[in-house]
Formats: sequence, C-alpha cells, structure tokens
Amino acid sequence: MSPLASPALRPVPAAIAGLLIAASLAAQASSHREAPSITTTPKVDATDFYMFRSYEAGRTDHVTLIANYLPLQDPYGGPNYFSLDPNALYEIHIDNNGDAREDITFQFRFQNTLKGVTLPIGGKNVPIPLIQAGAVSGLKAAALNLNEAFTVDVVRGDRRGGTRAAVTKVGAGGGTSFDKPVDNIGNKTIGDYAAYAGQHVYTVAIPGCSQQGRVFVGQRRDPFAVNLGTIFDLVNAPVSVITNPANINAVPNTLANKNVTTLALEVHKDCLVAGNETVIGGWTTASLRQGQLINPAPAAGHQTAAKVGGAWTQVSRLGMPLVNEVVIGLPAKDRFNASKPRDDGQFADYVTHPTLPALLEIALNLPNTAPKNLPRNDLVTTFLTGIPGVNKPANVTASEMLRLNTAIAPVAFAQQNRLGVVGEILRVGGPQNLAQAVDLAGYPNGRRPKDDVVDISLIAVMGGLCMANGSNNALQFGAECNPNNVPLGSTTFNLHDAVDQAVVPLLSTFPYLAHPLPGAQSQ
Repeated sequence: MSPLASPALRPVPAAIAGLLIAASLAAQASSHREAPSITTTPKVDATDFYMFRSYEAGRTDHVTLIANYLPLQDPYGGPNYFSLDPNALYEIHIDNNGDAREDITFQFRFQNTLKGVTLPIGGKNVPIPLIQAGAVSGLKAAALNLNEAFTVDVVRGDRRGGTRAAVTKVGAGGGTSFDKPVDNIGNKTIGDYAAYAGQHVYTVAIPGCSQQGRVFVGQRRDPFAVNLGTIFDLVNAPVSVITNPANINAVPNTLANKNVTTLALEVHKDCLVAGNETVIGGWTTASLRQGQLINPAPAAGHQTAAKVGGAWTQVSRLGMPLVNEVVIGLPAKDRFNASKPRDDGQFADYVTHPTLPALLEIALNLPNTAPKNLPRNDLVTTFLTGIPGVNKPANVTASEMLRLNTAIAPVAFAQQNRLGVVGEILRVGGPQNLAQAVDLAGYPNGRRPKDDVVDISLIAVMGGLCMANGSNNALQFGAECNPNNVPLGSTTFNLHDAVDQAVVPLLSTFPYLAHPLPGAQSQ
C-alpha cells in the first residue's frame, strides 16, 4: 500500500519541527530580489511566473501566461510610481518540443511619453512635478502627464534571430500600440480603478494563430502569499503554529499590502503546441542593453540620466518558482539569471545534491534528517524534466522551466487543490489511485495563482515526493526515492508556512490577479 493511503501522520517532535520551519527560510520570497545584481535594477526583477489552462468560463481552451515584475511596490509610492523600463526588453518564452530552446517568444517593449503638462504661474508656464494634473478615468486621459504604452511582438524560432511579427488590436482601429493604465494613485485621482483598468484589456490578433487572444499589462495586487519578515528573522514564529495544519493562515501575509506590475497574455492552446506534443515549457526573462553611460547633464524629459547601447543582455530569468532562492548557490545566482535553459547542465549539482537540507542539519544540530536519496532524482524530475504521465515531454532535454500539459483540462477556481498535483495525490490516497484525481492542472503542472508553491516546495525538498513514490517507484522518481530514505516520514506532508495562498484575493476572469491597492482612500 502507498504510504499516502493512511491519513495518519506521526507526531512531530519539537526539535524536528524547528527543522521543518527553518526549511522555509530561503523559500519564502518566490523571486522577489532573489540575486545580488537584480536588487540594483528592480524594474527588470521578475517576481512570479504563471502558466495554466484558463479557468474563466468560455475560455478553457486557452492558456494564460503571467509574468510579474518590479516587486514590493508600496501603493503610495509616488510621485513617479512604477512605470516599466523603456530601455528594457521583457519576454515570455515557450518551448514546445522539449529541446530546452525557445520556439515562440512574446516580446514586450514600453514607451513612456512625457506630455509636459504646465500651469500658468505669474505669467510663466511651469511644468508640474506630478504624473497627473487631475482626475483620470479613460484611455489617454487628458490629466495624465505621463502616457505609458507598450508593443508585443511574437518571434518564432530563436529569440534574436527568428521570424518576428507584431501582435495587433482587434477592433478599435487596430494598431500595434497598447495603452497601459497608470498605477492606482488613489481613488480621488481614479474613482473606479476596476473600470479604468478594464478598458486596458485588449482582444488581439496573434500572427500565426487563427484564434484571438487577450493581453493586459498593468499594476496588480501582489498575488504571492508569505510571512517574509518572520521567516528572514531566523524563523521567528511559534513551532506549534507552523507544524499544525489547523493553523494554516494563522499569520498575516506580508505581501498583502504590496503591488506588482503584471504582463498577462492569453493564447489558444493550439497556437502554443507543436505536432502531437501537448506539453509546453515556459519562462520569462528581462534584458538590458549591454552598455550604459551616465549623463552628467541630463536633458529635459523623462528618464534621461543615462545613454544605453549595445546588445540585449539578459539579467533576469524565472520559470519554476523558488529555484534561484533555495536551489542555486549564492555565487551562481547572477549567472543563473543570465543563463538559458539549454545551458542548465552547469547548475546540475545544485539540484542533484541540494545544500539546504545539510545546512539545516548544521544550523540546528540535527544530523541525519535530510532525505538520503542522493542524487535527488525526485528534484531533477520535478524541476528539470517534468513528471512522467503528467507534464514530461516525449523527448526532453533536462532544463529548468515551468512545464504544462495542455491536454489536462482546467479546474474551476473553487475546486482547485491548493497543493496542486501533490495535494491531489494525497486526496485520492496515493499514486495508485490517480485515476480518481479531478485536479492535476496545478503546480508543478504549470502554476496557477491559487497554487501554494511554498508549501508544495517544502514538502518536496524534505522528501515528500519520495513518500508519494512509495516502495514501487509509482511516480518514476527512481527506486532510491522511497519512504525508507525520508527520515521525516509522513511528517513531510504537515509542512506549511502558516500563510494560506488559497485565500489571497483573485479575480475569476482574465487577467485573474486582483486590482492593485490604491495609494490613498478618500477621506
């Protein structure tokens, strides 16, 4: 019988519970400020990447791609707020044949136009210091002093040398330029932000795709849930809370009062796959020009302090959540952000021989608590190839990216399992009962906003996948990945960070992430 068949869990000794809490120390920030160099360029810092079959009614044959950038935005962060960088290239890549190379790339470029609004002061027209001069309610509002717009190109083949064509608007005069809503300054400036932002959801024609898609770029409430301050303060939390499943959502979500900037694209699934392969891989990157010269005498205008030039140089990369936090070593974090999936062999040791469990043994003086199945083929499968029968391509080159089986039907939000595939295996009593599963559409089979990737990752890193694999290699993680090599036993399934991803406010329709928090409320 699978070790998952019984719901009973062994008691958690206090010392072991401390280890389990600390296991989340580095796993709590998804990709917010995850590498040394990216902390200096927050406008190109990817925070989260989502890829899932759309669960909005009438749109379930589509795939939604969401890349969030510019982390930890305080809603009151004026007067400039959080426009994206016109000197950057933001990309979402799709590999549809398993060779670790992009086959389709969606490229986003931004144009921020200063209107130069002035006011007459004593006979002189003087430029105002704000990005708005009054109430805003519609596209290209007259009161806006800074108009933000963007273009989207689709590149087939190599991201730099492939065939390029522009995504265009459907209706409203067509065109290739899309307006981005200004950030949620406050409800005196923007009385109904939901209605205002809704005007910026565009139906689009995607070259090479016979079905229409949708695109939205704008500020959203950060959808990631975590107790950041407590975790980074050496896990300053009661053991009894963290190890008791009844206490999930017992502490506040640190990011509940933060916003991010979202690039959201909805594409019909048939336009993303190739041949008979139904599994696609996806990741997002941001690139800057290789050279920058600081101008000692900036010209009048907007963002004129530097001259940039040279080739596009990748500085941010994000596919699977938490990889550059809990897997990649500190000396290689910047290099990982600059790398391509086809070159991931250079990072293999970080996956097959992860250091986090050993570090925890040293820090807490608890030897022999890390999983013993080295090399960790369970993590290789989860992060680098996909799970057989779920999201592994027929021909796959090991590489880090989100992988989604587009043939697996989506599940309505209310029925989604917050622990994704792992939670569904638990629910049906083990992998031998997967025929009874109703939700295999969640992480690590893609990623939905509701999926609690922190808790799932805690279970995985401490051996939960090997508990699920059982003694008969049911999930094909390898014969050594079995319950005998998991010192924590079924206790691994109790792990959580006391913050519940499933209760984060979300929308039921595209772009799914909740409207951003306002900088101020009317008095």
